[in-house]
Amino acid sequence: MRRRAVDYAVYLLVRVLICIVQALSLETGARLARGLAWLLADVLKVRGRVVEENLRHAFPTWSAGQRAETARTMWEHLFLLVLEVAHTPRKLHETNWRSMVALRNHEALVRLLVADRPTLLVTGHFGNFEVAGYVLGILGFPTFTVARTLDNPYLDCFVNAFRGRTGQHIIPKTGGYEEIVAVLSGCGTMTLLADQYAGPKGCWVDFFGRPASAYKSIALLALDFEAPLYVCAARRLEGPMRFELAVHARYDPAVDLEPARGVAEITQWYTRALEGIIRREPSQYWWIHRRWKDTRPSRIRRKAAA
Repeated sequence: MRRRAVDYAVYLLVRVLICIVQALSLETGARLARGLAWLLADVLKVRGRVVEENLRHAFPTWSAGQRAETARTMWEHLFLLVLEVAHTPRKLHETNWRSMVALRNHEALVRLLVADRPTLLVTGHFGNFEVAGYVLGILGFPTFTVARTLDNPYLDCFVNAFRGRTGQHIIPKTGGYEEIVAVLSGCGTMTLLADQYAGPKGCWVDFFGRPASAYKSIALLALDFEAPLYVCAARRLEGPMRFELAVHARYDPAVDLEPARGVAEITQWYTRALEGIIRREPSQYWWIHRRWKDTRPSRIRRKAAA
């Protein structure tokens, strides 16, 4: 009972904060985001060691000043993401999306989305991936997304209500495999975040020059259902609520037969594509993640590096 009361109190607090953010203009919110980013990055140094380590490995030629600037702008990006999610239901709809969203390299994807085939859209914790799913719904393409169920059930319902507002359906990360199979068997569209740590038994790939564990399931689904894989991203342009939704790479196992690709090759392919996207705009990536954890026994790590 106490846990429910605490969860509900946290939920109410979040709703109040969201209301405050919605009451702010985008310009005021952007200025506030810059101030909060300075506070967290330069003063409090929240997750500072993790961010510094990740940036040092990803961009070894950067100076300390470049890493510090990217850490600050990353936090600004995260606050802008919250601002944009709060404002999206009121400001972004089917009659004005063209003034806020630019589409790039989308023709082949649109043709496939209206065809009678399953589709896998792969992205990472880059840009505003939450708004990307919202926009696809506005364009008339409902999607299914795998997401971890939040510990707070009230917040979980609130976040999923936003995601489902235009037709983005959420499948729980744990126990949702049968739903994923049903979606792809029915020629639906799955959107997947492909840059999460998959544990020591995952598929180990090179990501920014370091071994990173990725889930095998994305490649397996593509092969099992002959589902085309599209690597996409929603990059923020100048200022909040301005995005470029772009397709950066495509692999179709039913068409692209040469070279032959298995799970490891497909996983490395989309991981490399995501890395290329992030390198072009590193401040819009979540460097706060411990993406490069390697909990494998040392003998296995040495063998993999050999």
